[in-house]
Amino acid sequence: MKKQYKYVVVAFIILLSACNSAKEKDGIEKDEYQKVKESLEQKERKNPTNFLTIISKDKHNLIGQTVIHTTITNKATVCVYKDVEIELSFISKTGVLLEKDKETVYETIEPGKNVDYKTKYFAPKGTDSVAIKIITAKPV
Repeated sequence: MKKQYKYVVVAFIILLSACNSAKEKDGIEKDEYQKVKESLEQKERKNPTNFLTIISKDKHNLIGQTVIHTTITNKATVCVYKDVEIELSFISKTGVLLEKDKETVYETIEPGKNVDYKTKYFAPKGTDSVAIKIITAKPV
């Protein structure tokens, strides 16, 4: 009877030690995940233009203004951006740069979200198209 009792005690001790190692493993995985998350956030904070994209369409209204509709998308996984500064370049049919303007979109953009923005300009004479790019943004 004592031999069976010894086997039960040994099995119980092995079972307890296995549970502790699983808890330790979970703790280590959580620490590693947190470190990766922090380094990813640092990368996203340093390079906002790598994680923000912009799509635009322009048209002319009845009084001759160029109406520009843009959608800014935040492709970051952790970082939230605000106050996105954009540059508008007015280009002629032959590809000559006629004028450049800067604007700031005062919105907060969460990771994976979009922000729509509309602006109006009296474009320079001879403008055929408008090119838009993101210059910078502030991480929150």
